Amino acid sequence: MRIRSLMWLLATIQAVGTVHAGDEVSLLAFKGQLGDGGAHALASWNASNHFCSWQGVTCSQWRPARVVALNLSSRALTGELSPALGNLTFLRTLNLSFNWFHGEIPASLGRLRRLQRLDLNDNSFSGTFPVNLSSCVSLVEMVLDNNKLHGRIPDELGEKLMSLSGMSLDNNIFTGPIPASLANLSHLQTLYLSNNQLVGSIPPGLGSIRSMQQFSIFSNNISGMLPPSLYNWSSLELLEDYLARNRFSGYVPPTLGKLGALQYLFLADNKLEANDNKGWEFITSLANCSNLERLALGGDSFGGQLPGSIVNLSTTLQKLYLVDSTMYGGIPADIGNLSGLKLLAIANTCMSGVIPENIGKLENLIELGLYNSGFSGHIPSSLGNLSQLNRLYAYNGNLEGTIPASLGELKHLFVLDLSTNRLNGSIPVYKCVLDNEERTLAVKVFNLDQSKYSKSFEVECEAMKRMRHRCLIKIITSCSSVNHQGQEFKALVFEFMPNGNLDDWLHPKSQEPTTNNTLSLAQRLDIAVDIVDAVEYLHNYCQQLVIHCDLKPSNILLADDMSARVGDFGISRIIQENTSEGMQNSYSSIGIRGSIGYVAPEYGEGFAVSPPGDIYSLGILLLEMFIGRRPTDDTFSNSLDLYKFAEDALPDRTLEIADPTLWLHNEQDDNVTSRTQECLVSIFRLGISCSKQQSRDRTLTRDAAAEMHAIRDAYISYVG
Repeated sequence: MRIRSLMWLLATIQAVGTVHAGDEVSLLAFKGQLGDGGAHALASWNASNHFCSWQGVTCSQWRPARVVALNLSSRALTGELSPALGNLTFLRTLNLSFNWFHGEIPASLGRLRRLQRLDLNDNSFSGTFPVNLSSCVSLVEMVLDNNKLHGRIPDELGEKLMSLSGMSLDNNIFTGPIPASLANLSHLQTLYLSNNQLVGSIPPGLGSIRSMQQFSIFSNNISGMLPPSLYNWSSLELLEDYLARNRFSGYVPPTLGKLGALQYLFLADNKLEANDNKGWEFITSLANCSNLERLALGGDSFGGQLPGSIVNLSTTLQKLYLVDSTMYGGIPADIGNLSGLKLLAIANTCMSGVIPENIGKLENLIELGLYNSGFSGHIPSSLGNLSQLNRLYAYNGNLEGTIPASLGELKHLFVLDLSTNRLNGSIPVYKCVLDNEERTLAVKVFNLDQSKYSKSFEVECEAMKRMRHRCLIKIITSCSSVNHQGQEFKALVFEFMPNGNLDDWLHPKSQEPTTNNTLSLAQRLDIAVDIVDAVEYLHNYCQQLVIHCDLKPSNILLADDMSARVGDFGISRIIQENTSEGMQNSYSSIGIRGSIGYVAPEYGEGFAVSPPGDIYSLGILLLEMFIGRRPTDDTFSNSLDLYKFAEDALPDRTLEIADPTLWLHNEQDDNVTSRTQECLVSIFRLGISCSKQQSRDRTLTRDAAAEMHAIRDAYISYVG
């Protein structure tokens, strides 16, 4: 009895050793067939470690330990796949995706009866589909996309792989029809067959797979009509462009709306039809698809008038493409109902009419394309409500009138193309990216219908070409041309200032000021130094004396690092060295130069522009920066202005009149408060000395610059 038990124990030990050796030998055979990089990538695969601890290897918990998973995704492995992998008969997961394997998939993998997940995605496998894989009867997921496999998809897959829930064969070279046997796979949820060379029609039996959620046959040669049975897929989420670029014909069935879970529907680039008599009914039915996010119609025979019922689609719709077709009619007046839209493209169609004001309700819109169509009338001012918009394409149309100033409110807009229309107007500065420039630029377009703006373009060009300073906005180029309709176009292209202008920071539109939308005392001091440095350069160091004439917060632009650039030289004046005083005085007859609240008082009396005029504006600007009130604030009247408001507060009440948002950035302890008060007293005195009523009493430019530097440096040395 003892001898028999001993013999059984020895046999068991021998069997365990054999099994142990079998899996280890198979793994080493796999490693041995890898290219040169395999040894480095699998350095842990050596005799000093148990194979269950090797990188990417997972073993069972029972004894003897068997390999149940091999996951070597994205390891840059090369070479051919060893047939020895077929000996890992307890394997449940094999993931070799995103490597450089080539050659055929070994038929020996068909011996892996326990295999549940096979992922060979993104390699360079070639040859035909290994029929033996149909013997992996436990497979739940098979991913073979992005390889070079060819030939027919075997019928056996649909006859044996009854547990399969997902199969992806995208981006190969498979030919022949979609196997009708796939209709037997009652658990199938995802079927991806895109970018192959499949032919024939969709097997009607596929409609019996009620579990189908994602179905893709994009870019094949599938033809015929869409089987009505497909609309039994009540759980389907994705038809995206997954039907596009085939040869489907006929009408889209109105039963499409039965796909209640549908999220993406692209029907482009087929031969599907719609006209005024028939074919558009499916649009009405899509209102039942409450999860629809993307819809694309185009590149087909879609014609006739676009049904107004399109505005009844779900508010979950984020992207709507109506492109490359002969559909006509106007944009429905209630297009604003589609409040979830982030992208709306109506392009290369026969649609026409006005752009409805209601479009301004699409407040989530990021991209709007209304080009190569017949849209006419005025650009609705309601487009200014689209605060998230960053791309607006409306070229090659019949739009007319002025470009609404409300477009200037679109702070995120960086692509604007309104070319080849009948437009005129002065528009604000826009953010854009030119074809040959990677960086973001700003474009300022001039209204040439008014002579003063044409003159402004010339003045700004003349001024900017003479100036080079780190605190002045940098001009990249200028544009002056005539379009095919004989209309002049003039624009200046500047470096883009991502933090906007100083006015937006001093007077944020938000009702709740925070540290993110206001400026600290140190930031204001740095900005003030940049401004006075720019003014000192214009007055004392430029090739010829330049008077800016319009210093105010909205003309101070802020870079990434919050450093300041003085901009907008549209009404500046270049003073020739030999210009007589009489000539300068006569120039002032054109009108007062500057903006209300900032313009020097002598300009209103007919005096010529001069450096002290800029210094007056600078003084008011400094007071506004640290008090936080505009010179045109309702607080001020004939007897009280910003100058008097600051003068009356010196020296003891400076903290009372200072911009309260300063304290968002600093705690009000005694030391900080004392140092802040000292700094503000100095700033207010400088602002007052610059903005005195009589020009002869104002601080000289170089003295103002020196004092501003001293104030800033003293504060910075204290705060460290």
